[in-house]
Amino acid sequence: MRIITLLPSATEIVAALGLADRLVGRSHECDWPTNLSHLPILTEPKINPQASSAAIDRDVRALMEEGLSVYNVDAEQLKALQPDFIITQSQCELCAVSLSDVQQALVDWTQARPQLISLEPMCLADIGKDIDNCASALGCATEGNTLTAHMDDAFASLRDKTASLSHKRVCFLEWLAPLMGAGNWMPELIELGGGETLSGEKGVHSPVIEWDELVGLDPDFIIIAPCGFDIARTKEEIKAINQMPQWQALRAVQNKQVFIANGNHYFNRPGPRLVESAQIVAEILHPAHFPPQFAPNGWQNMAQG
Repeated sequence: MRIITLLPSATEIVAALGLADRLVGRSHECDWPTNLSHLPILTEPKINPQASSAAIDRDVRALMEEGLSVYNVDAEQLKALQPDFIITQSQCELCAVSLSDVQQALVDWTQARPQLISLEPMCLADIGKDIDNCASALGCATEGNTLTAHMDDAFASLRDKTASLSHKRVCFLEWLAPLMGAGNWMPELIELGGGETLSGEKGVHSPVIEWDELVGLDPDFIIIAPCGFDIARTKEEIKAINQMPQWQALRAVQNKQVFIANGNHYFNRPGPRLVESAQIVAEILHPAHFPPQFAPNGWQNMAQG
């Protein structure tokens, strides 16, 4: 069985199912587990992923307005690898190669086509279904059930620990220019970690937040984890807003309750490590009850560096 994964969460799911040795190709963003770096890369962005948040947003919107994909797929190499399965997604055309991108890459194939598995998670329950469906298609349904049961148990255990704690008012930012809140599964992670989301809704794409709205919300805690950005890069991005009067007026900023999390490896990848993502929230919001197991690589207090 030969498998190609075209988004990071799919690679992590396949590895968690015990099928990492069946992978023959990956996307340019698939960097976990780290022992898969030898696999050929089959995608590339049409924009500069190292540009600023504002520049990325501008370039992506320009491509979308022209009806163009944000990514290129190496159709020739895809064909040469002769996969039996290709795992992609139809949840967000901005975040990773989409199902339509892959279908276009396969349009002129004359040999037997691989089976396409498309993930479309909007909430935690959807992620569990995606894992089960993926495992079933790959012939390891038992392993899939074990994985989702483990995740469910971990979430339930965390919920039990935070249920009696005072839930903190949280604004989770997954982009900085423009400001974007926390949609999809993010409100659930924040609730599991003992927080109340002020800037997003479960099962709905993340909303754009105006500065006046953020000031009006005046959250107790701010967690910043831009999609695809690690902590070091987010620290650079935050410099653009750190001196703004609206930012400095926020109680979370004044009380040094602004935290940066690794948005590349956690939160934005709808797979097994969402368990760790929810635990990171608990560590940030309730340090007296949760030791900093994932700091400083998973999260840091912005005031401390």
